[in-house]
Amino acid sequence: MQELDVRGLPPPEPFETIAHTLQTLSGQETLRVLIHREPYPLYEMLRGAGYAWRTAALQDGDFEILITHTA
Repeated sequence: MQELDVRGLPPPEPFETIAHTLQTLSGQETLRVLIHREPYPLYEMLRGAGYAWRTAALQDGDFEILITHTA
C-alpha cells in the first residue's frame, strides 16, 4: 500500500498530487491518502476513471481515503 499525505496543501495541489500518484500505481495496489477535507471533486474524477474508494473521517477532523483501481 502506498501512502500519500496531502494535508495542508493549498488547492489544487492535493487533487493534482493524488491524480499523479494514481498514474504510478500497479493494477491492484491501494493508495492511502490523508487529507484535511473531504475532496468531492476527486470523487468525480475517481468514478469516471474506474477507481473505487473508501473514505473515513479521522478523530482529528482529517480524512483517510483508500483508493483502488476497479478495472
